[in-house]
Order: sequence, then structure tokens, then C-alpha cells
Amino acid sequence: MRLAAEWRRLREVDWRELDLREAGNWPVSLQVLTCLLVGLVLFWLGYHFVAAPRLDRLEQARQQEHALLEQYETKAYQAANLPAMRRQMQTLETRMDTLLKMLPTGAEVPSLLDDISDTARQHHLTIDVIRLQAPVEKAYYIEQPFSIQVEGDYHRIAVFLSGVAALPRIVTLHDFTLTPVDDQGTLKLSMLAKTYNHRAQTSAGDTTSTAEGGS
Repeated sequence: MRLAAEWRRLREVDWRELDLREAGNWPVSLQVLTCLLVGLVLFWLGYHFVAAPRLDRLEQARQQEHALLEQYETKAYQAANLPAMRRQMQTLETRMDTLLKMLPTGAEVPSLLDDISDTARQHHLTIDVIRLQAPVEKAYYIEQPFSIQVEGDYHRIAVFLSGVAALPRIVTLHDFTLTPVDDQGTLKLSMLAKTYNHRAQTSAGDTTSTAEGGS
């Protein structure tokens, strides 16, 4: 009966005549609904303006904490393995120095060509062409190609290639072509060989000298 009476009073309320100063005289059901509504509004305002920014900062702090933990783990691993990493670095630097010493400077390229010519003669090959081409600049080195054409039998050509690969300077061999010359088993070997200059150790004079040699 009481709930029915409150519901009837609520339905009979003239909403246009409600005055907040007389809220104490409102029906109990209306007072309860008003309190709930005000509570919801206050809750939304509190969450939107107070809690939400703090939650965002909390999430950012968690992400930062995760990133810092990953950095700590990485640095802790590096610190624990620092002696081994230093030894590896020294080994790599030694290997790099050895390889750089095997790269001819621009002034040494003609002597390298002489070594290749001597290797061909030692194996009784006929030299048709050993000619420098224009150098090609790369990001960290200068590539110096030169074309080679020699004639001889298959065995001597194979030994010649092995001798070129064993030279103290780095030479790479590319684009092999073998064509028969006669019926006695003489073959013509045409190929492109390349050596390399380290840019950090190549002076302008060396580069000019190399370019002049290829012209």
C-alpha cells in the first residue's frame, strides 16, 4: 500500500512547480530518484575529471616501467657479458685489419695486375687481355674491375684460377666464359675480376691514379 501511495504521489507531481528549496516536502520516491540522479552525475564527473586522468597516468607509468625493465635486463646482460664482448670485438678488429691489409691501394693495383700476368705465364698461358676498367664507388669501398682473357688447356686454366685466388691481395672472379680455340684442346677464358679499395684509406690521388689506369 505504501509503495502504491508513493507511486501515486510521484505521478501526481507537477514537475514545473518543483522547487529545490522545498525538496524536503517532495515525495520520498522523488527524493530517492533525485539523490540517485545526483549521485550518478557526481560519479560521472568524478570519474571523467579526476579518476580518468590518473588512470591514464597510471597506464603510462606501467608502460614506462615495462620499458625500463627491458632496458635494465638488456644492460644487465651486456654488463655480465662485457668481457666476452670485448674479446669478440678485439677479434673482429684484428680480422678487419687483416682484411684491410689485403685490399690494394690505388697505387698497388698495377703491381696486382703484374702478379696476375706472372701467374698466367708461370702456367704457360697466352695472355690476350688484362685491362683495367673504370672504378665503381660503393658506400664503404671502391670496386676496381678488370677484364682478363687468357688461352691454354683446361688443366692450366684451372691452376691459373687457383693461383689468382691465392694471391695476397683480395681478388674476386666473376662471369667466367670458356670457348674452344682449336681442335688441340686450347680454350679461351674470358672473365671479370674485381679488387677493392677501402674508402677510408683511399686518398684522392689514389682514386685518380686508379681511374687513369683504367682509361
